[in-house]
Amino acid sequence: MSAEGPMPVVIVGGLHADARREAVERLLREVPGSVALHHDLSAGTAGTVRRIVRDATGETAWGETPLVNDCACCALREDLVPELERLADGGLTRLAVVELWDSVEPRGMAEVIAAHGGGAFRLTNVLTAVDPALVLPALSNGDDLAEAGLAAARADRRTVGDTFARQLEYAPVLAVAEGPATGLDDLALLRQLHPLARQIPVGSGQLGAAAVAGFDVAAAAAAQHPACARLPHDCDEEGISTLVWQRRRPFHAGRLFAALEDLCCAAARSRGRFWLADRPDSLLAWEAAGGALCVENAGPWMAALPDAAWELMPAERRTAAALDWHPEHGDRGQHLVFTSPGLDRAGLLSLLDSCLLTDDELASGPAAWPRPTGFDQLLDPVF
Repeated sequence: MSAEGPMPVVIVGGLHADARREAVERLLREVPGSVALHHDLSAGTAGTVRRIVRDATGETAWGETPLVNDCACCALREDLVPELERLADGGLTRLAVVELWDSVEPRGMAEVIAAHGGGAFRLTNVLTAVDPALVLPALSNGDDLAEAGLAAARADRRTVGDTFARQLEYAPVLAVAEGPATGLDDLALLRQLHPLARQIPVGSGQLGAAAVAGFDVAAAAAAQHPACARLPHDCDEEGISTLVWQRRRPFHAGRLFAALEDLCCAAARSRGRFWLADRPDSLLAWEAAGGALCVENAGPWMAALPDAAWELMPAERRTAAALDWHPEHGDRGQHLVFTSPGLDRAGLLSLLDSCLLTDDELASGPAAWPRPTGFDQLLDPVF
């Protein structure tokens, strides 16, 4: 540990490898005494992960660590903390830059570093490096990471699009590497996907200050929970649109399931929360990118909990529910956001509204709703 306190650690991630490497090199030049730590997972399927340490002059050390549980990311976690402790104990590193490999998502690494830092080191920010011209191609890519040679384990079933979306939306700072191919529409898409992020041009000389600005792991996790995520607002600029759809009436599970393919392909990115009439207590999460949809049970709505359980829930959950409370439905509701170039707003609104319960179905009650539906297989898988 240096005399000034715990060694600052910044995470730099992102699928856009050239932009990420440029951001890391800029940090090494901007902050004298900084060191970059990178785990190359490309050989993970062969059983090893290569660790590379470098500073502004070039590579200073390297080593290998074996796979853990057939998972390259697990090996990264096991090796990362001891390496950060080693750098901190040396007392010479002013900033440790953890450069994540292409498909590694920053949230897991941020939580590992925050949990083990203590007095030796501390996480001071998370940056995702992006090339604006490559945002739409990455989001629209529905290939499995394995097909793209980017899987972090043999069992990795993530897609390129959803992995990139989570990398982008978790970081409070985007290191933007603009090039001649960047258009105004690319920048508009980036703004609409993550309007709360601070965007810093890679060559601006401001990355060093941003790297130590501070990071709250708990707040970042809460911002990713579908119940209290701060989703984008309605917008239309440079041919890029964001449609915000909010309703209080529940979905008819059968009609929504039949419309899933059209809905998840309607936009480059869609996300939010929703509820089904036949699952009134379950807050369901919606995440779609590249034509691939993930629907998950994110726990109970606050309205489904007994009063005594409210105090056991995180403050962010209680606040979000109170701000969105309805006298009949509580915090239950539909809140989906679609962002894409060429968005068919009218068609999307019509399709979404057609999936809601009708007045007659509401009056008839559950007996009028067909069972089972496709959501039973999605949400209640049998292994």
